[in-house]
Amino acid sequence: MSLLSPSALCTRRAAKRMASCAESPGAATQGLGPRVASAGCPSLDPAPGPEEAEDGDEEPAEVHLCVLWNSGHLGIAYYDTSDSAIHFMPDAPDQESLKLLQRVLDEINPRSLVTSAKQDENMTHFLGKLASQEHREPKKPEIILLPSVDFGLEISKQRLLSGNYSFIPESMTATEKILFLSSIIPFNCLLTVRALGGLLKFLGRRRVGVELEDYNVSVPILGFKKFVLTHLVSIDQETYSVLQIFKSESHPSVYKVASGLKEGLSLFGILNRCRCKWGEKLLRLWFTRPTQDLEELSSRLDVIEFFLLPQNLDIAQMLHRLMSHIKNVPLILKRMKLSHTKVSDWQVLYKTVYSALGLRDACRSLPQSIRLFRDIAQEFSDDLHHIASLIGKVVDFEGSLAENRFTVLPNIDPEIDEKKRRLTGLPSFLTEVARKELENLDSRVPSCSVIYIPLIGFLLSIPRLPFMVEASDFEIEGLDFMFLSEEKLHYRSTRTKELDALLGDLHYQETLLMHQLQCQVLARAAVLARVLDLASRLDVLLALASAARDYGYSRPCYCPRLHGVRIQNGRHPLMELCARTFVPNSAECSGDTGRVKIITGPNSSGKSIYLKQVGLITFMALVGSFVPAEQAEIGAVDAIFTRIHSCESISLGLSTFMIDLNQVAKAVNNATKQSLVLIDEFGKGTNTLDGLSLLAAVIRHWLALGPTCPHIFVATNFLSLVQLQLLPQGPLVQYLVRKPRWPWESRTMETCEEGDDLVFFYQVCEGVACASHASHTATQAGLPDKLVARAKEVSDLVRSGKPIKPVKELQKQNQMEKCQILVDRFLQLDLEDPSLDLDIFMSQEVLPAATTIP
Repeated sequence: MSLLSPSALCTRRAAKRMASCAESPGAATQGLGPRVASAGCPSLDPAPGPEEAEDGDEEPAEVHLCVLWNSGHLGIAYYDTSDSAIHFMPDAPDQESLKLLQRVLDEINPRSLVTSAKQDENMTHFLGKLASQEHREPKKPEIILLPSVDFGLEISKQRLLSGNYSFIPESMTATEKILFLSSIIPFNCLLTVRALGGLLKFLGRRRVGVELEDYNVSVPILGFKKFVLTHLVSIDQETYSVLQIFKSESHPSVYKVASGLKEGLSLFGILNRCRCKWGEKLLRLWFTRPTQDLEELSSRLDVIEFFLLPQNLDIAQMLHRLMSHIKNVPLILKRMKLSHTKVSDWQVLYKTVYSALGLRDACRSLPQSIRLFRDIAQEFSDDLHHIASLIGKVVDFEGSLAENRFTVLPNIDPEIDEKKRRLTGLPSFLTEVARKELENLDSRVPSCSVIYIPLIGFLLSIPRLPFMVEASDFEIEGLDFMFLSEEKLHYRSTRTKELDALLGDLHYQETLLMHQLQCQVLARAAVLARVLDLASRLDVLLALASAARDYGYSRPCYCPRLHGVRIQNGRHPLMELCARTFVPNSAECSGDTGRVKIITGPNSSGKSIYLKQVGLITFMALVGSFVPAEQAEIGAVDAIFTRIHSCESISLGLSTFMIDLNQVAKAVNNATKQSLVLIDEFGKGTNTLDGLSLLAAVIRHWLALGPTCPHIFVATNFLSLVQLQLLPQGPLVQYLVRKPRWPWESRTMETCEEGDDLVFFYQVCEGVACASHASHTATQAGLPDKLVARAKEVSDLVRSGKPIKPVKELQKQNQMEKCQILVDRFLQLDLEDPSLDLDIFMSQEVLPAATTIP
């Protein structure tokens, strides 16, 4: 075994345990004629492919969060089982309402929240409010309170420095380990250190992921990763929903319903062209963390722009193909740490490492002025080549899959090769051994066989006889009883012991070699983690470049001094894929003029689409993607608020209008001068006058802020808002419209009438609509023409202030029906009846006094 370092040898107990987890126990047997009952190898199902094994065995990810709050600052750390890494956020200031903490909860959705039992009033109130959310979606976390002593600074440092981390080389001294961890963990952030210490205490007590393992097996920690929430753009879940950034729906196949939800028609769905799972995960993370960091955004756009050049199409496609071989490395490293490595893991890891080397070689030929290419070229070190070379020289992939256990290639260890050669002729040899053993056994024993069990060795197996009832009956002179299984007694004899000494435990030796190989891989876990980070980033940018090429997107420009957005000929990224034709529109909301856009126009003229278009283009620019517009200049935007669709839910116990009010209240209370606010048809859920008053009051509140007013787009059918002059006149307000074009009006959101038809041009222009043209929309919806005509007549009467009279034809028809009833009853009367009183008969009828019989 000279190929691997001798220092990587493991103990026999660890090797046995690992082998028992890594392979299925089989038995090589040989019987003797009709009198021998042979115990054959159990049949094994065909081994799944590497991709199947990876997808099928992956457990649902869980996140366990630890948080500390003190003196206006937060310390946050969480453990993610999907990559077995601890993520931490350096001490960050937060408001007393703990909005930053709430954002973290919304983003990572932890299964448990760990904190100190000793808290101030703000945190106590926050936890109480969180615990009371019975219908929180997604499910509320389990709140776990640990004694404050578990979060002590010194004991937390001790836990961090004494932890067993596979990514730290074993050759490091204690001092070198401290220096290494100090380069990763900010020990000057006291709250973060205490949160990390409390998280390690919780993981050790709960034994996350290793509940069924031996107690000396610790929770695998494959790395520490820093995350920050500074420079992020605030977007709530309602905005993600109404803009269709994400949209989950049930799988249409009944066979895959149980596997969970799939992505529907959404922005994420059309941009997600990632080839590896971790690229898709990173793209979703970018979508949940839009940023104002111009350096980060520009670095993303530089890569996309490079791949969009025609001469770089081939290299982009080649890199994208390599991405399909980048698999779930953290899951494999976790199995190695727990000694649960599977046969397919080696093949998956081998392909991943060689694909990473291909990425490195390709990026070395690309411009090193682009940071991502430079990082891949430099950080994909020769350790990858060492790992790939070891796996390729040691692992026998075909033999491993065939035997469903780890096997090594020839010429790795002469001793293993010799034992394999001897085992090749084992069946006939065991037949002869079994015959000789049967000659020495009691004549009452009808048959016997010699079997081989990995990690145990060669055993003599005989059937259980009727007189063998008690354990004492199993003893046979000259044989050592081992165990009873399936009515078979297993013994060690002199010959089986000689076989063990001669052939040894081949499986055990191969397991030792596998453990050595695992140690070599785990010692280089840091470079594998970095490979996954950079490869997933490259995968995301290749996906965005592919979408930009197919859909005709352009690069946005970031202007921090703009304080708003300026879009030229923008398009809705989803609607343009669904409509046969799509008319682009421009939008500008910047500076101190026109910060509030009031958009009016007919029904179905596209006001809501226009609002969503502005929001989506802004969002795409803030995640570092090209945008569907000829040009787009994005200023400093710190939040996007919406009130477009009412997300109704029975579990919330709120009316539709109350939900609308909550969304608007969130914008009123939190929007700043750098926020983008999109409001569509607010106020329609209540009385017309009350809704109009609320809308006017909200807009006037923002207008009163002057230069600090947010950038607001309001679409409404409340034309009285303009007609009654409910808003103050000034440079902050600008009116946009989608309406019919009349000869005496200037061009606006252009439409025209051709006969009785209303034709929309779907173009936004300055102006104010004079009508909603609801009757036209009602006709398109299929309402009867008479009903639409009557509705239009009533609408005109209300506008002119005239009384609404009943329809004459309908009134005359009702009168004739009543008169017919009266005549029919009169003809049924017996006029010769002396008791008949016609006056009483007439008084009992339902005809009005003014009704006359024609």
